[in-house]
Amino acid sequence: MPEAPPPAPTGDELLKVLSALGNPHRMRIVAALLESRNYVSALARLIGMGRPLLHMHLRRLEAAGLVAGTLEVAEDGKTVKYYDVTPFFYELTPRVVAQAAATLTDTTETDRTAGRSAKEEAK
Repeated sequence: MPEAPPPAPTGDELLKVLSALGNPHRMRIVAALLESRNYVSALARLIGMGRPLLHMHLRRLEAAGLVAGTLEVAEDGKTVKYYDVTPFFYELTPRVVAQAAATLTDTTETDRTAGRSAKEEAK
């Protein structure tokens, strides 16, 4: 029996995912984590990014449900947070966008936040 397609995302969910993937650094992070899970310091070296900036991007990806972090205790007793890609699939069509738009909870706040993010990311 064929697998049922995932439910269509709500407008808020779709905005969160598209916003998270709308940054080239975050796209590179997802690509790197697809190869293998990793911890922040190693991932920062791999991508060539400072840890504080990487943490910010990982938080955004995690909030969108695209990556997941798990704490593990290393052999030396230190706690290390490993990140991995969360399996996801989004079909993006005009119909899906229209259905998602109908479920937006607060368009004025979303519009303001989207505008601010675009300005910040243009810097």
